[in-house]
Amino acid sequence: MLLDDDAVAQAFDRADALHALRDRFYVPPDTLYMDGNSLGLLNRDTEAAVAQALAEWKNLGIDGWLRAEPPWFMLGETLGDLQAPLVGASPGTVVSTGSTTVNLHALVAAFYQPVGQRTRLVSGGLDFPSDQYALQSQIALKGRDPRRQLVVVPSHDGRLLEEDAIIATFTERVALVVLPSVLYRSGQLLDIPRLTAAAHAHDILIGFDCAHSVGALPHAFDAWEVDFAVWCTYKYLNSGPGGIGALYVHPRHRDRWPALRGWWGYDKDRQFDMAPTFAPAATAGRWQISTVPLLTAAALRGSLRIFTEVGIAAIRAKSLALTSYMIDLLEELTGPPYHLTIGTPRDPARRGGHVAVEHSEGPRLARALKARGVIPDFRPPNVIRLAPIALYTSFTEVLATVRHLKAIIDGGEHLRFPAEREVVA
Repeated sequence: MLLDDDAVAQAFDRADALHALRDRFYVPPDTLYMDGNSLGLLNRDTEAAVAQALAEWKNLGIDGWLRAEPPWFMLGETLGDLQAPLVGASPGTVVSTGSTTVNLHALVAAFYQPVGQRTRLVSGGLDFPSDQYALQSQIALKGRDPRRQLVVVPSHDGRLLEEDAIIATFTERVALVVLPSVLYRSGQLLDIPRLTAAAHAHDILIGFDCAHSVGALPHAFDAWEVDFAVWCTYKYLNSGPGGIGALYVHPRHRDRWPALRGWWGYDKDRQFDMAPTFAPAATAGRWQISTVPLLTAAALRGSLRIFTEVGIAAIRAKSLALTSYMIDLLEELTGPPYHLTIGTPRDPARRGGHVAVEHSEGPRLARALKARGVIPDFRPPNVIRLAPIALYTSFTEVLATVRHLKAIIDGGEHLRFPAEREVVA
C-alpha cells in the first residue's frame, strides 16, 4: 500500500526543486498546515516588506506617497503589474484594490447592462455564497427581480458543474455570465477558455471569480479574451488576513467607465486637481475607488517577490504533483471501514489546488484532525478541504496528513467531538 511506503514521499521531496522555499515561510510548529487555500502562511519576504512600509511611514510621513520605494501613490498599479504574469495579462490591465466582493460589485455594476431582451445574468449553482449575494443585489439595483433574472446553473451531483449545462443557458436573453474559475468546495477547475468563447459567440460578456485559482495555476486572460476577473490575495498569494484584492479588465474594455467611481480611480496626473468631474485613469487603475491600504498592499508586494522568482508554471507543476499524490493515498481509504469519497476531479487539467474529501462525519473528522495538529478546513455539508501548497508543503507532510486521517477513523477518535462545525470552519 502507498500509505505504508515512506520511501515514495521521501523520493518526491528529494526531487522537489521548490523544497527550499519552505524555509522562507513561518509554518506553525508541530503542525501540518493544509489550509493555504483559505489563508496562506506568512513568509519572510512579506514580513520584510511590511517592516519597510512601516519604516517609510515612520520616517517619511506623508512624503511616502511619492518618495517611498515603490511610491504609495501608484502601489495598486505596481501590484497589478506584478500579478499580470500570473494571469496572462498585459501591463495596465490588472490593479490591486478593494476586496473580492467589492471588486465584483464594481465590475458587475459596469458590465451588467440589461437592455431590451438581454436582461439575464448567469451564475453557477456551486458559487461561493458572497458572489450570489453580489449578483442578486446588482440585479436589484438595476430595477430587476433577481428571482427572475438570475439564472443559476444547477449541479447534477452537488460537486461539479458541467460546461455543457452552463453553455446551454447562453441565449439571446443573457447579458452577462459570472462564474468561479475553481469551485470552492470540490476544487473543480472550469474550462475558462471554452466558456469564454461560447459566451462571446452569443454576444454575451463573461467574468470570473478566480479567488481559488490565482497563485495556484497559470491563466491566460488576454489570450482567452476574458472580459473581467476578480480575486483575493490572502489564499495562494499569502498577503495576510483580509489582504487587498485584485481585478482584471481586458484591454478591449479600456474605454469602459466604472459605474462606481472614486477618487483613487482618477487620472493620476490630475488627481489632486480636485476637479468635480471624474476623469478616469487610462489603465485598470480607473476601477479603484478608495485609497490603497498601505500595509496590506505592502504584504502582497513582499509575497509576490517569491512568485516572480519562481514562476507560476513551476508552482503549478508541484501543486499538481502534491494533489495527485494525496488523491492516490486517499484512494486507499475509500472502502470500508473508512468510506471516504474524493470530490475533486482526478484529471489534473480539471482541478485547482486543493482536494475535497467527503465523509458523513466531516465536521467531526475536521475537528479530530486539528486536535492532532493537522489544519484543514470544512465546508458544509460534508467536505474536508486539504490544500498542500507548492511553496511550503512537503510530500512527507501529505503522507502524514492522510495517515492521521486513517488513524482517526481506525480509533474512532472523531466520535468524541461535536457533530457541528466550528463557528469559523
